[in-house]
Amino acid sequence: MIRTADRLHTVEEYYFSKKLREVRGLIAEGRPIINMGIGSPDLVPSKEIVESIQQAVLEPGAHQYQSYQGLPALREAIADFYANRFGVESDPLSEILPLMGSKEGIMHISMAFLNPGDEVLIPNPGYPTYTSVTKLVGATPKYYNLREANDWFPDLEALQELDLNKVKLMWVSYPHMPTGAVATKTQFKALIAFAKKNDILLVNDNPYSFVLNDTPLSMLAVEGAKEVVLELNSLSKTFNMAGWRVGMVLGSAEHINAVLKVKSNMDSGMFYGIQKGAIAALKSPQTWFDELNKTYRSRRRLIFELADRLQCTYDKQAVGMFVWAKLPPEINAAEKFIDELLYDKNVFITPGTIFGSNGEGYIRFSLCVTEEKIQEAINRF
Repeated sequence: MIRTADRLHTVEEYYFSKKLREVRGLIAEGRPIINMGIGSPDLVPSKEIVESIQQAVLEPGAHQYQSYQGLPALREAIADFYANRFGVESDPLSEILPLMGSKEGIMHISMAFLNPGDEVLIPNPGYPTYTSVTKLVGATPKYYNLREANDWFPDLEALQELDLNKVKLMWVSYPHMPTGAVATKTQFKALIAFAKKNDILLVNDNPYSFVLNDTPLSMLAVEGAKEVVLELNSLSKTFNMAGWRVGMVLGSAEHINAVLKVKSNMDSGMFYGIQKGAIAALKSPQTWFDELNKTYRSRRRLIFELADRLQCTYDKQAVGMFVWAKLPPEINAAEKFIDELLYDKNVFITPGTIFGSNGEGYIRFSLCVTEEKIQEAINRF
């Protein structure tokens, strides 16, 4: 009998992989499921993006292996985007690495910087992949609390009191997933100072900056940040390109080179046409962002109405493509509650517990649902 690797005993199948299989099964049975669970944009990329990939597939060399570092034009487009949108200057040659989605970057960064036995500071609640990848590379998760009372920002004084000798890396995500909380430049400075004091690599996962957010920020905009900061970003949410798998990581040349050592041994470069489409996306005018947010703003108003029907409370100032809502006090088990909604009302909503123990008592609605479907869900209540 062939046995699996021991590392597989440290992780479970990703929640959405299992749950969406269950949801698809219900749909196959003929049930009218409305899926408000996952943040997979249902809107399409711009005409310019689609035309770019269509034209690119006919160019000479389009179907050959591509550079591990991506096209020079793509790295330059990323540099221009960060300069224009965030005020961050970066060297396209040495400080930028395109990725096949930012999720790939989570694994590459972990492999590049973590040894077995190292500890990793992971937000609770936070993106579950931070935990699973940490375990897969043999490191140890060390959770830090994020709470509504502190606007979902870590208590750095309390963290400093912990034994941090084995901590090598710290994951943060602002705008925060799943809560939609934002951090200020002052808070970023405090995080960077904490990382420098404790010799910790700080990684900001930043894919939601432009969704319903009037003041997008990059942690790299803080002076001296590159000494201890890597930042991940993605085209999935901002440009409706989730299936294209285009992301990026920015940081110092030394840190980027370490990630490249891993990446260059794991793939053979992103498809040429996708890179050309990504370049077109990064050059999108302000009207693209305005129209995208107009759509999400209309959907969010209806989600707020649905949350009201469920007697939930929520922060109207939160950003991103989700609404994080607190359940009424009499409901004390989020997963049981959403399963009841799934089978009684044919509506799937994400339970907050999949993001950590501090997600108990919360649920998360996705805005990747048409207004008609949201209204239909409202009518079911």
